[in-house]
Amino acid sequence: MNVDGKVAIVTGGAGGIGAAVARALAEAGARVVVADRDGAGAAAVAASIGDRTRAVGAEADVASTDALRTLIALAETAYGPVDVFCANAGIGGAQGLGHDDADWDAALQVNVLAHVRAARLLLPGWLASDTGGYFVTTASAAGLLTQVGAAPYSVTKHAAVAFAEWLSVTYGDRGVRVSCLCPMGVNTNMLNEGLDADDDATALGARTVAAAGEILEPEVVAARVLAAIGDETFLILPHPQVLDFFQRKANDYDRWLRGMRRLQTTITESTSS
Repeated sequence: MNVDGKVAIVTGGAGGIGAAVARALAEAGARVVVADRDGAGAAAVAASIGDRTRAVGAEADVASTDALRTLIALAETAYGPVDVFCANAGIGGAQGLGHDDADWDAALQVNVLAHVRAARLLLPGWLASDTGGYFVTTASAAGLLTQVGAAPYSVTKHAAVAFAEWLSVTYGDRGVRVSCLCPMGVNTNMLNEGLDADDDATALGARTVAAAGEILEPEVVAARVLAAIGDETFLILPHPQVLDFFQRKANDYDRWLRGMRRLQTTITESTSS
């Protein structure tokens, strides 16, 4: 898809990957609604893009169907029908198995069900349109490979990848294009807060990610996202080694699990020392 002249929504757009993707879309000619629970942050990113003819910020909790409906209506009123939806908002969640079911529910609501709700709202219009639409999911390498540390994060990112796959399989021949972003370490608040955490359990996942490969800047990741949209490529891997890891996992699951346990032990020992 050529995004020039298209209307896009980017959730989780107040910083990190979301802000970089919003700016990249605008630079390519799209008109962008930048959404985040941090409404002031979303507005600041939109202002950095330009005036309201190019971008607008909005406060939105993507866990709410009503908020998503309002967000889509805002985009339609400001610019026209939504062509591109970037489901980028995400939370890290609690460590381990989570303290209680509320930890799992929070991760499921934002990392998975927000995508389902957005698709449910957008698909009727896309399927009825001659031009269709584009759904971009920000998942994680954790959604392909599992991440040492937090179970809610790893499990919900797997689910995000699976939902993106399902969308593509089910509607890919009906004009709905789908891409799924699966990076490792990116220089964002989520990663940096984990790296700086005093609690060893909280730091474990972030330090494992940092040890696995280069920490990329959000702008590098955003450029890969725009390229994938242009080429209509499903899997976006800013860290190319993720594909190698994924292939090793598929080729010998038990060996891969043993390797992940060794990695967990190594990082745990270095974190505790």
